[in-house]
Amino acid sequence: MRSNRLAMLCSLALFVCLATAAASGHDKAIVAHRGASAYLPEHTLESYAMAYGQGAHFIEPDLMLTRDGVPIALHDRSLDATTNVADVFPGRAREDGLHYAIDFTLDEIKQLSVIERVDRNTRELVFEDRFPNVHRALAFRVPTLAEIIELVQGMNVSTGRDVGIYPETKSSAWHAEQGFDFEQIVLDVLGEYGYTTAADNVIVQSFEPESLARLRALGSELTLVQLIGGGAAYDPMVTEEGLDWIATFAQGIGPSMTRIIDSEGNWVDDNFLVREAQARGLVVHPYTMRADRLPAYVDSFEALLERFLFEAGVDGVFTDHPDLAIRFLRERE
Repeated sequence: MRSNRLAMLCSLALFVCLATAAASGHDKAIVAHRGASAYLPEHTLESYAMAYGQGAHFIEPDLMLTRDGVPIALHDRSLDATTNVADVFPGRAREDGLHYAIDFTLDEIKQLSVIERVDRNTRELVFEDRFPNVHRALAFRVPTLAEIIELVQGMNVSTGRDVGIYPETKSSAWHAEQGFDFEQIVLDVLGEYGYTTAADNVIVQSFEPESLARLRALGSELTLVQLIGGGAAYDPMVTEEGLDWIATFAQGIGPSMTRIIDSEGNWVDDNFLVREAQARGLVVHPYTMRADRLPAYVDSFEALLERFLFEAGVDGVFTDHPDLAIRFLRERE
């Protein structure tokens, strides 16, 4: 407990130092992908607090459920790539060798330390130059959706800003197979904190259109964004008919960067996706801009942002580096 509190205090002190990072005058949304995940372990309160202080317009948590049905911030179904679960709970893996969040109660998951993402097989860091996994006195914890909301809403009060929350329902169909109504659970938590209408500063995203359709079937009026991956399974979505369909239940799309600019730096179908989505009233928020993983067709993060935000004309971006994106927008004013 003491080490966890120390981590939080360090993060909040950093937030105070960075809190003067003002949002730019541009009408572009900077979404902090898993928090300020380039600087602190992803999906931790510390990472979200840092992203807030860096000026992000939205904080983005991926959501999974615990065994007792609590939404937590976690990208994978399993805990292995971002926590020390194998050390704390030996013998609790499934047959595939993985420790699934849904097999653990919230109390058990709160005993884990969050680490910088590693490859589940080699245990090597995925991003070598990010936060090092050498923790002795410092412990990061897996936060709940409720904790994230309270952090953001609390800082909105103390700073006078209006930062939004941009959660993703992960593996919705899989959760249903495990016996959970994921969407109802998420709506209940959001509703408890006042997020119920399209006017509220929350956007719910999913790769699964069925998840977004379920939210609508439950009567949700929240803003929804359909994520679009780079694989062939999503090809039907990037057609006129597909975008017409998406516009019947969502207010935006979150496409892979490769749906807009290919690996050679060329516009995909003459920027069809951005043009046609916006013509249907859909905002476009591509993912994921990383200063330490630049595509070959640009030589700087600023050049990458310029191409997407202003040349392609997207409405915002997901990024691991919200500070650099906000600085870019301020300097471009």
